[in-house]
Formats: sequence, structure tokens, C-alpha cells
Amino acid sequence: MTYFNANETTVQKNNLKIKKYVDGDGIILEDIISKKEFEVRFYGIDAPEINYCNKIKKDERELQIPAALLIKLGYLSFNFLKDQVNLGDFCTLIQEQNNLVDKYGRHLGYLILSDGRVLNEIMVKEGYAKPYNEVFCEKLPMYQQLNLQAKISRKGLYFQVDKF
Repeated sequence: MTYFNANETTVQKNNLKIKKYVDGDGIILEDIISKKEFEVRFYGIDAPEINYCNKIKKDERELQIPAALLIKLGYLSFNFLKDQVNLGDFCTLIQEQNNLVDKYGRHLGYLILSDGRVLNEIMVKEGYAKPYNEVFCEKLPMYQQLNLQAKISRKGLYFQVDKF
């Protein structure tokens, strides 16, 4: 289980419920008090896309993997995420004070499940997401190490491909 240092500048949001799934690295939460919904993009991880878009074209060029295969991998990641958390489950969101939203206005955060596990960490550890290096977060070095272990063990998506 990951621990967060209370001395660091973090924001904790409680009273949240899983409302909708987005993809393998995003989810929609509802604040059960205000009833407001908002999208969360998970810190430090990246899962393959589930739709044909500009990012999938970029990944296809850079990785030399066909878009159709990347989308298939994206759905494997998405389905794994859905196996980890159910709609209606309660969770906590931990955010880094200096990195609250991305360039698309989505909230960024670590999703703490009701049993104390961190969904971001599970996705990387089990090989269904890789570290996202373009935006720094506190746990990125740990995610890089977990990713290497998943890759060596051929876990998750690494069972089918060497990179994604």
C-alpha cells in the first residue's frame, strides 16, 4: 500500500463515489454532498486509448503498433479497471497541491479505494498502464519501478506486447 506524506502539500477529497468509467486511466466521480460530478485523470499513469483519436495516431507512429491493436489493449486496460472498482463504490482522491488539473481541465489525482489500495498503483503493478512521464507526480519513480517489474514478469498488457 502506498503512503502519502502528510508534510507534503496534498489535498484530500473524501465523500466521493464512482459514477462512470472513462477509460483505463480516468474515471468520473461524484461528490456525494454537492452531487457535482467531475472527471479524474490518474496521476502518473497512461493506458492505451479506447477510441481512434489524435493520441492513438501519435502512439501508432511512435510505438510502431497498429491502432487497432492499441485500441484492443486499451479495452483490456479499461476492463481491468472496471474489475477493480464498481460503480457506486466510495473512494478518496489525493491531489498534489501544485498539480490539481491537466490542460484539459480534468482533475488529477491518486484514487484511494475503500480498502486503502491506490488504483493508479494497481494499474501499473498489474501491467495495465504504464508510467506517464510527461507530467511529474510524487509517485512517478515508484510507478517506473513497478512498470519494469510488470514488464519483466509479462503481466497484463505485457503478456501480448513489449511496449504500449
